[in-house]
Amino acid sequence: MGFFTDEWAEAVRVAVDAGPEQDGKLPSYWQWIDRARAGYTATWALGVRETGAYLVLAWEGGKCVDARITADPGAADYVLAASEATWRELREGADPGRVVMYRGLRLERGNVLAFFRVIYFFVESLAALARVP
Repeated sequence: MGFFTDEWAEAVRVAVDAGPEQDGKLPSYWQWIDRARAGYTATWALGVRETGAYLVLAWEGGKCVDARITADPGAADYVLAASEATWRELREGADPGRVVMYRGLRLERGNVLAFFRVIYFFVESLAALARVP
């Protein structure tokens, strides 16, 4: 399955909708994630700077209901982009929280405060995405 292909996008949708593996962290952390996810509705466009390709993930009511690859992030609520090298690092096991914190994956469009209110939910979704081969 190729990276940033329609087949990969659907596998990502399934993975992020299922949620991350819940080991190695306190139960209260996962409770926070569950509360942040409950009823969550937004669209994320995650891009590759060099190619201009975006993975668009649509969330409705806490479920990831759509995933597609496109050259245009359209009206996504949050547009983030990273270099090919950063995407490779994520897929090779880099810590998603660090990648976001050190601006490897940068928020380019969207309400910063609203985005960071659910940052751990986003980071855990990014971790689930990174595990898709």
